[in-house]
Amino acid sequence: MSEANTARQSTLFSTLRRYTPPDSGSLLGMISSATESIVLILSLWVVAFLIEGELHSRYLVLSIIVFSITFPGSTQPPVSLFKLITDVLGSWIWTASLLLLLGFATRYFHEYPSEAIIAWLWVAPLSQIGAQLTLRLLAPHIAKLQGPPKRAIIVGMNEQGVALARRIRESQHASIELVGFFDDRCQQRLDAPTDLALLGKLSELSAFVKENRTQFIYLSLPMASQPRILQVLDDLKDTTASIYFVPDMFITDLIQSRAAAVCGMTVISVCETPFKGGNGLIKRLSDILLSLLILILISPILLIIAIAVKLDSPGSVIFKQRRYGLDGEEIVVYKFRSMKVSEDGDSVKQASRNDSRITRLGGFLRKSSLDELPQFINVLQGRMSIVGPRPHAVAHNELYRKLIKGYMIRHKVKPGITGWAQINGFRGETETLEKMQARIDFDLDYLRNWSLRFDLQIIARTVLVLANDKAAY
Repeated sequence: MSEANTARQSTLFSTLRRYTPPDSGSLLGMISSATESIVLILSLWVVAFLIEGELHSRYLVLSIIVFSITFPGSTQPPVSLFKLITDVLGSWIWTASLLLLLGFATRYFHEYPSEAIIAWLWVAPLSQIGAQLTLRLLAPHIAKLQGPPKRAIIVGMNEQGVALARRIRESQHASIELVGFFDDRCQQRLDAPTDLALLGKLSELSAFVKENRTQFIYLSLPMASQPRILQVLDDLKDTTASIYFVPDMFITDLIQSRAAAVCGMTVISVCETPFKGGNGLIKRLSDILLSLLILILISPILLIIAIAVKLDSPGSVIFKQRRYGLDGEEIVVYKFRSMKVSEDGDSVKQASRNDSRITRLGGFLRKSSLDELPQFINVLQGRMSIVGPRPHAVAHNELYRKLIKGYMIRHKVKPGITGWAQINGFRGETETLEKMQARIDFDLDYLRNWSLRFDLQIIARTVLVLANDKAAY
């Protein structure tokens, strides 16, 4: 065997041995959770086709049963190659035993040729082992599909914080770039490797996160530090970073709290988007399908309004305004122009009753929300969602983020054409700080309780609200 082949095989086996489990909610984690079900079903279909020459309906019924038993699978497959094989065999023995028991109990077992059953009993686990090994080899390439790495900070340079840092750095597909640590102790007092950067004290954390677009923050602080933790969380409410606890702690007022994993270490989310992993896929698919359907249905209305706006007053048909989108990034939002001016500067006055800037047609468009119909194009672009917190002008964001605690948390999701606050009476001008506070409370409530059914309820209620609303002008 040549030295080149030997080197390639050594690299291959090294990759398999050094495999790090994918993070919960990542693309790789989603694929990993579906691998067992998909491989079992595909191996069943292959065996059925090879033995019977076609795929009978009874195999489709069995496929549905297999899927219901095995999906979702683990997003954290064993790191050890030996443990992977033993876990696959153990899981398959349990699954096969359950299927055989159901088959005999219902007498449905006799519908399948015995050679097909025997063949599937050994083909299925071998296919699973092969699929898991292939997934390990492809893991770095799949991770690249998620885009550039997310910037992360660890708060607390203690034993578990350092352990997490090591795992992030050694992982081939974590899609996380560790920036460094924040700790109130000086470097000399820390029993930690010098190759890990100490960026500053806890009081400096919030400013650093905002200035350096940091996406993930991992709090590795002991329970005895609860006052410090509460202060850190309070400071971070003016950021859009996702926050996780590495220690096992309980804090109230959590946003989408759930157990997750980062490079094999368990963490608890404190402030996270509800659209992580499979939920994000469901949300995006529903947005695309619904917005396409709506745009097709309303295309004649869009054309009529565009002509009417052009004839009603001089100026452009579409008004483009900068707003804050997902993670506080600036986006451009489309509306039919309803005013004589197109304000988009550092100071933007909200529309009020009998506002002289509103055109004759603009009053009707704003009252009926027809001016916002072009935002379905924003939804298709991926800048907005059909349901979510309404986007505010950049000037308003900069004002209210200083006045309302937790204001920026609403940017953990894409802004929406309609939202939970809007159907609860907070549509249109928010002339007092109390009204804006109430709107933000509804936005955060939406983040905590999101579901696809919730979105559909909001869409249905929006239609009813628009027919009777007197708040918008």
